[in-house]
Amino acid sequence: MTLFPCLARKIAAPALLALLAGGASAQQCGNDASGFERWKAEFAPVAQASGIGQRGLQALANARYSQATINADRNQRGVRYALDDFIRIRLGSLDSFAAQARRERDRNPGFYQQLESIYGVPSGILLAIHGMETGFGRITGNENVVSSILTVAYDCRRSDFFRPHAIAALRLVDQGMNPGQSGAAHGEIGHMQFLPGNVLQYGQDANGDGRVDPTNLTDAMATAANFLRQKGWQPGQPYQEGTANFRVLNEWNAATVYQQAIALAAARIDG
Repeated sequence: MTLFPCLARKIAAPALLALLAGGASAQQCGNDASGFERWKAEFAPVAQASGIGQRGLQALANARYSQATINADRNQRGVRYALDDFIRIRLGSLDSFAAQARRERDRNPGFYQQLESIYGVPSGILLAIHGMETGFGRITGNENVVSSILTVAYDCRRSDFFRPHAIAALRLVDQGMNPGQSGAAHGEIGHMQFLPGNVLQYGQDANGDGRVDPTNLTDAMATAANFLRQKGWQPGQPYQEGTANFRVLNEWNAATVYQQAIALAAARIDG
């Protein structure tokens, strides 16, 4: 399998961020469904001014408030576990998880060798993330991406963080993503559970078909490797706790227990 890395496309351009900040002042966030339709109407001209086309605007108009997303957002508990409990709940055991990851790698070892050659990220790190995020692609979520990301962009808890990702989701629809695309509760997409803005900014068309598709394993793995490399991953350097590469894992997930599990699992996989 040959990789064809593409240039990363930025979402966080100053003009877009300024536009979103200006539009936000006229928008009222909410903590329940009652103001969502009003908020969508206020968000539509902001989206249009940022370059969203007819497909994206139609997806915005059709979006529905996702109570499942809000329930998940209010009930996040995994990062509170001690490391041993987190590993037991999320991985089963390090040995069994690593064995499964090696089986996944052995399906196409040349692919993972190419990824490390191009981006400098070991297969163990990528496979540990893949397994922890989606069970190696088996559980990618069944919530509508557009509705989910718009719901958390409207919700008062973290609207500033999610508004650029909402614009990005609509842009992905303009670029051909199915408006009915399913993902995780906060709008994460595909094998590695990328938020829409990260798909745009770090996405790699690794299979050379002319589009970045986070539901395609080849594109998703290359995108994850590119993300880590762009965040400061140092090829050939260790990644256990206390190293520079371990600190890069904070860019993937801010929970220390999550970072520790990635590093420990990756060591077993690579070992």
